[in-house]
Amino acid sequence: MRVMTTRRGLLGAAAMGLSLPMLARAQGAAWPRRSVKLVIPFPPGGTTDLIGRLLAEKLSSRLGQTVVVENRSGAGGNIGAEAVAKAEPDGYTFLMASVGTAAINYAVYGTRMPFRPQDLAPVGLVTRVANVVLAANNSGITDIAGLLSRARAAPGNLNYGTAGIGSSTHACMELFQSLTKTQLQHVPYRGSGPMLTEVVAGRVQLGCDNIPTALNFIRDGQMRALAVTSAERSTVLPDVPTLREAGVAGFDATSWFGVQAPARTPEAVVARMGEAIDAIVREPEWNARMRDFAADPPRLTAEGGTTPAAFAAFIATEIARWAEVAQSSHMTVE
Repeated sequence: MRVMTTRRGLLGAAAMGLSLPMLARAQGAAWPRRSVKLVIPFPPGGTTDLIGRLLAEKLSSRLGQTVVVENRSGAGGNIGAEAVAKAEPDGYTFLMASVGTAAINYAVYGTRMPFRPQDLAPVGLVTRVANVVLAANNSGITDIAGLLSRARAAPGNLNYGTAGIGSSTHACMELFQSLTKTQLQHVPYRGSGPMLTEVVAGRVQLGCDNIPTALNFIRDGQMRALAVTSAERSTVLPDVPTLREAGVAGFDATSWFGVQAPARTPEAVVARMGEAIDAIVREPEWNARMRDFAADPPRLTAEGGTTPAAFAAFIATEIARWAEVAQSSHMTVE
């Protein structure tokens, strides 16, 4: 039996004895009938891209249809996120969201934001990762104490690169400046890859990035890790202190990544995609791979997983949290 989603189809289903919940389950069971697109709103090579591509492989197996990755970068992730927010809500377009696109950007861009939180439906939180403060090898900066000394001696003279305006790394560095009463010059890039290239070349003195993307550069000695932004040290960078340990009291900020869909996407489709993501993030194999990236499980449910409802509540708290940081640090582009 073909299940229709029109009003006539609903009435017909009711006449045949199908309740609305039963109809919704039938819709979810029928989906997907073709390939699904996962939009990554940042360039290839960054953490969002790396985790998104791994997730797409897993989802392809679980859904029985290919999940195709499409990179649409720019404007701190807003270009790709807007494309999804305005896409047909038919269950075949999803967004690999970050803390930037799902929370920070609303405070940073204000009325210039091309979409609002209600334009995207939360599906599931995938993972969380810490950021790391970096220094170019030719900068002469070897630790946070040295960074603070230089910054206070010449306010605005040190520059730092990030993956873009409104990215989690930008927010982390604005929070750092607010807490340390320092002034640094922000140099935004169109993603982590271009920024890391500039730090390696010594054209920017400092950087901040998600640990997974910067890890190989640090291990190869191409740049120096000064501190991680989480409350505890990273298992993959055990010798690198936290910002708290380096003297920045109360600092605790991490990046996170999840999946969103256009608003009005059928609830049954969101539920089924959410169930697939929840199953993936609780797989031992997935978590072992995430540990290689210094990433942590979502832990939004008692089982350590995620649901659309739990992710929605999490996003709401993050939007409020970063709005306070943006207001106190004047981190806006209006």
